[in-house]
Amino acid sequence: MSVTLPESVDAWRMVSARRSFEGSMPVAALQRLCSALAGSEGEVEYRLDFGRDSLGTDYVDVRAQAPLTMICQRTLEPFVLPVTVDSRLGLIRKERDEAGLPPGCEPLLVAEDGRLHPADVIEDELLLALPLVPVNPDSSLPDALMNDGEPEQDEVQRRENNPFAVLRELKK
Repeated sequence: MSVTLPESVDAWRMVSARRSFEGSMPVAALQRLCSALAGSEGEVEYRLDFGRDSLGTDYVDVRAQAPLTMICQRTLEPFVLPVTVDSRLGLIRKERDEAGLPPGCEPLLVAEDGRLHPADVIEDELLLALPLVPVNPDSSLPDALMNDGEPEQDEVQRRENNPFAVLRELKK
């Protein structure tokens, strides 16, 4: 097990050696992720485990946790969303090899030279874990929308002043 994460590794050697990497890195070091966030504060704690399963499938298990600052689409205010990733990526050389992966194993296409950038793998998985529409679970809808379906006074007054209200009466 290693605490420092190398810039690149030979994926096939890591599988053969059953290597693991564990540690943390600043969220600010992941530029693509930061572009989707409201802030770059915090640390990503990660663990990568390379191996081969009983079916002979080469894989890397990716586990990561990070508090990510996002903009709530309900309140338009920043909030911290704890994101957790736990996925198994099947290492493949060609796209056609994807069909041979076991269920629950996502494909990860490795370059011909076997080079893999672990930080990019962690960043990709965190990006995929982000919600499409981030909403702070502690926020609530404005009171105007939470009146239990009763029309507001303005809405009632607008109906009464509607020039077509006479037609509604004729229809009855």
